[in-house]
Amino acid sequence: MENFWLYLKLGIEHVLDLNAYDHILFLSALALPFSFKKWRWVLLLATVFTITHCTSLALSAYDILRVDVSWIEFLIPVTIALTAIFNLYRVSRPSNNTGWYFTALATAFFGFIHGFGFSNYFNMMMAEETEKIVPLLGFAAGIELSQVTIIAIILLLSYIWLNLLKQKQNWFIIALSILILIITIPMLIATFPL
Repeated sequence: MENFWLYLKLGIEHVLDLNAYDHILFLSALALPFSFKKWRWVLLLATVFTITHCTSLALSAYDILRVDVSWIEFLIPVTIALTAIFNLYRVSRPSNNTGWYFTALATAFFGFIHGFGFSNYFNMMMAEETEKIVPLLGFAAGIELSQVTIIAIILLLSYIWLNLLKQKQNWFIIALSILILIITIPMLIATFPL
């Protein structure tokens, strides 16, 4: 049980680490189109992300599948940029119905990529461990808790924007999606595989 709490803490720190803010950017972009009225949908997407993130982490931890780190480091900011661009596309559509299954599948794929991004560090920490299930479960729980925190912050900002400032949600989505893109572009350039 001690390992569970250690890895739960590690999962929380992994997502909320301001020096490695890729998770924060991705989750923010993912949550932007939602409000408190649709909190269940964004929480479900975050859970899909956690499951696929931890699946790729487990595949790597058990040495079933390894992926070139340079490609993963590049694909992570690609997923962030694509999510922000999709938000801008979604705002431009009059019906605002972009398809739940497409969004869930994209989130699952992006979670899979993000999981491989953390796998090297996780595998170094697990080098001395024979039991990997409990650490993986603790890590998954930590990721989920921190994701809920980020989503709650984005939904709170959306609530303030919509209800206190009386502004349109589309402008909130546009402004923050563009900001996320601006932050992500240097990451794309720095990690582009040569």
